[in-house]
Amino acid sequence: MPVNQTLALTTVPRHRRPKQSGGAADTRYRLKAISRALDVLEYFTEELTRHTLKELSGLAHMPESSLFRILSTLKHRGYLEQTPDGVYHLPRQFIYARLYTLAEDVKRLARSHLAALSARFDETASLAMLFVDEIRVLDTVETFQEIRMVNRPGRILPPHSSSLGKAITAFQPPELLDRMLEVYGLYKRTEHSITDRRVLAEEYAAIRERGYAFDREETVIGGTCIGVPVRLNGRVRAALSISVPLVRLSAQREGEMIEALLGRSRALEEDFAASRQPDRS
Repeated sequence: MPVNQTLALTTVPRHRRPKQSGGAADTRYRLKAISRALDVLEYFTEELTRHTLKELSGLAHMPESSLFRILSTLKHRGYLEQTPDGVYHLPRQFIYARLYTLAEDVKRLARSHLAALSARFDETASLAMLFVDEIRVLDTVETFQEIRMVNRPGRILPPHSSSLGKAITAFQPPELLDRMLEVYGLYKRTEHSITDRRVLAEEYAAIRERGYAFDREETVIGGTCIGVPVRLNGRVRAALSISVPLVRLSAQREGEMIEALLGRSRALEEDFAASRQPDRS
């Protein structure tokens, strides 16, 4: 005999879901208060890290009384900090997060330039970047020669003796330059290291004038490095270098390396600027 089957119908409660418009015009589900707070945070950039209440009021076109409440909330929740004289700034961990994102972009753009420098001269080429008040190696392409100079990503560089460190430090504002030297310390890596502040100031001035830095056995005996600054958004934030044992360095080869480094630095700056342009496709 056929068996009668009964289908049980279960009613599933429906949850209201916001419609996806796909466009920027649908603002029904946005909270203006949160949007305004995020707008304020976005005025703190890598170049403009500190703002007063008056400066932010001008940037945001917002009354100081309303803006003060937003800043107080952001400060209370740990998204902003305030100095004794009333200047607001991002916490150090937030600055590092932004810098690491920037560093990954620079590393990606610089890779081909490092490879080209290393291939042309068969020597080690490196990239470094400034992280708040210390300089770190981001990337390196090593030569396969048995006798070679090496660099390791993540290494913190001395601002007074390495070519990468000097190429970046020389172009920083005086207050930051002094802090960088204090953070790392002035001590002799070799007998050729510069530890006298007056002599070091003259060295930085010479670097700014000629546009590149040398490490002539100041970090490692038997090795020379040439470093050139790289400007990101108009400010020196990174540097490229070639490291070579003295036994393979002639005056002619040194001149060729300087010219090649300067050319690659300009090309990297152009690549970076182009990567920051809005996509108009």
